[in-house]
Amino acid sequence: MRTLFHYLKPYWLSIVLVIALLFIQANADLSLPDYLSKIVNIGIQQGGIEPDLPQVIRISSFEALGRLLQAEGAGEKFAALQKVYTHVTPGSDQAKTLSEKWPLANSEPVMSLDLSDKAAVDTARQVFLAEYPKLVVMSQLPNADAMGGAGALGGAVPSAGPSAGTLPSAGAVPGAAAPSMPASSGQMPGGQASDTLAALSPQAILAQIDSLDPLAKSQLVVRGLQKEFEALGVDTVALQTGYILSIGAIMLIITLISVASTIMVGFLGSRVAAGTARDLRRAVFTKVEDFSLAEFDSFSTASLITRSTNDVTQVQMMIMMGTRMLFYAPIIGIGGIIRALGKASGMWWIIAAAVGVLIGIIGLVFALVVPRFRTVQKLVDRLNLVVRENLSGMMVIRAFNRQDHEVQRFDKANRDLTSTMLYVTRVMVVLMPLMTVIMNVVSVSIIWVGSHEVSAGSIRVGDMMAFMQYSMQIFFAFLMMSMMFIMLPRASVSADRIAEVVNTPVSIKDPEAPKLLPKPTRGEIEFRNVRFRYPGAQEDVLHDISFAAKPGTTTAIIGTTGSGKSTLVSLIPRLYDVTEGVVLLDGADIRTLALLDLRGAIGFVPQKSMLFSGSIADNVRYGKDSAAEEEVKEALELSQIWSLVEESPEGLERQISQGGMNVSGGQRQRLAIARALVRRAPVYIFDESFSALDYRTEQAIRAALKTYAKDSTVFLVSQRVAPIRHAEQIIVLDDGHVVGIGKHEELMKTCDVYRDIALSQLKQEELA
Repeated sequence: MRTLFHYLKPYWLSIVLVIALLFIQANADLSLPDYLSKIVNIGIQQGGIEPDLPQVIRISSFEALGRLLQAEGAGEKFAALQKVYTHVTPGSDQAKTLSEKWPLANSEPVMSLDLSDKAAVDTARQVFLAEYPKLVVMSQLPNADAMGGAGALGGAVPSAGPSAGTLPSAGAVPGAAAPSMPASSGQMPGGQASDTLAALSPQAILAQIDSLDPLAKSQLVVRGLQKEFEALGVDTVALQTGYILSIGAIMLIITLISVASTIMVGFLGSRVAAGTARDLRRAVFTKVEDFSLAEFDSFSTASLITRSTNDVTQVQMMIMMGTRMLFYAPIIGIGGIIRALGKASGMWWIIAAAVGVLIGIIGLVFALVVPRFRTVQKLVDRLNLVVRENLSGMMVIRAFNRQDHEVQRFDKANRDLTSTMLYVTRVMVVLMPLMTVIMNVVSVSIIWVGSHEVSAGSIRVGDMMAFMQYSMQIFFAFLMMSMMFIMLPRASVSADRIAEVVNTPVSIKDPEAPKLLPKPTRGEIEFRNVRFRYPGAQEDVLHDISFAAKPGTTTAIIGTTGSGKSTLVSLIPRLYDVTEGVVLLDGADIRTLALLDLRGAIGFVPQKSMLFSGSIADNVRYGKDSAAEEEVKEALELSQIWSLVEESPEGLERQISQGGMNVSGGQRQRLAIARALVRRAPVYIFDESFSALDYRTEQAIRAALKTYAKDSTVFLVSQRVAPIRHAEQIIVLDDGHVVGIGKHEELMKTCDVYRDIALSQLKQEELA
């Protein structure tokens, strides 16, 4: 996974923006239940009136509150109220302004709130919220005038509540707790409650009101303000509607912010994921391009294809989902817990129990599924291998009537992958129904427990609804994290497989300070005491090879099958590196040269002729990008393949299919020879390059080479004696050892291996 972080670095700014947008989105989503709670609690239950200092209050109510405070000996509290309220007389400019919302200001003097001194307003608010409930209760008693000199309280605040003279209770005020008095007013008729309160002393009644919890006090404030606003001529229906619409507008704006954040997160996340996937594919492809044959032996072609496609796709999906879930889920989960406990801390155990069960289920799924992910990727490799072999070897399969066998091979690979994927899918499919059951149980539990809390006056209906929404948000946050925990291991397996390729050290690379080839390059090749063994092998394949190949000469290499002929010539362009000894080009160790210079000086025709999709000209120019049309034509004529161009209406633009499957084996070989010849290289290597040619065509090409490559060093690998018997130097290999060097006539006399090969192919008269 560390390798993956390296490829995420270029997108750090986008990732930071994603985190910031997710933070905004999470806060927007978390605020919506709170606003819903306000609509229910304040907009519906309280008529849009919040327990706060009123902007306007009648003078009679203000003076009644003052007399009550003075009767308690709290004149300084009334002074705090007088500091923030100003007297407004009818007919004044201020009265005209206030009358638009408070019609009574036109006909009677009122008190208006002055918000200029924030500290004084805060102090007055505390006094009002603590003392105004006493005025609401005291003003409802039959003998209010006798209560501690309250005077005109009876007329100050009109009767409120379901029956005059009752204290708020769970039945009278939704969500409010009844004060702890003898014979709670919520449990008896209004008259009896009034008589009970009247039997108490004013000090006892005030003490009982002081003992109310803040929620009950706020409900008393709201009930008093409802009647106060009605007396001021306020349209309470319009007030309620306006409050609900204003909160709804705020919720709509917050939702739009959340939607915009979601769109931007999706765009940036997809961009980061797609860009990282592109960079990973490029890194894998570039690294594979640098591989020597030693590294290719460590990875199958099917596995490399899977790693650069399927594995990269898994990582891309993880990044795309992770940029949203990995950051959003913790924010929404932690924020949801904090806000839910703020709404109804008494129901915390419901969330804790649900989260505990959820973590247990996720842990079980994690333990069952994760070990299968690495198996899945290996089975995908196997399936790709079987498919690739079938497509590449279709002609052989049909020739030997092995279709049924190959169908069985494919079916086994397919079934192995299918059964593993079905196991993983079945385990994960169980997750969703279980989540639905848990969610429904949580919802029912919140409604059951919350309804009792509402009945007891501990919380309000809106708070219970908000708590339910927060619990769902918390639940989905853990669900998102669980999905990430399941996706992450599979993506981690894929990332490790990609890193295995990207971090594989390349055994053949440019030296730190490469030497320059002398210009012009002569092309003299010399092997000095060369030994070679394949990586991980126990024994050498080539043993103590020493010879020199001069420019203008042909060096032929012959030997029995498996004697190391192709391996020997692969050391010249550094497809492999020697284990011991040195290979020299014009006196310079090829390991000290830049690979671009070394391979640019060699025209190589491999044993297996490989063509690429494109035109004939494109395939020939693969050897030299800047080759003019005349050079392409010359190379095609020298390799005896110009007739293929002439017989086609497209000429040089005739298309070659992938792998050259639309031309014959001999034509592929000749096109590969033309691709090497167009380079006009100092060194040419022909590794079994004439095996598919008839004798006449082969002889024509060799004759053309005598002139075309007269100054080059030519290596000719062959198992046949006929193409090489005129070479200036023949090297005979047997089991990796040089058993003979010389011309044909010399080797016939001195080398038993060469003579046996020759006699097995040609008659004595032909050899002579």
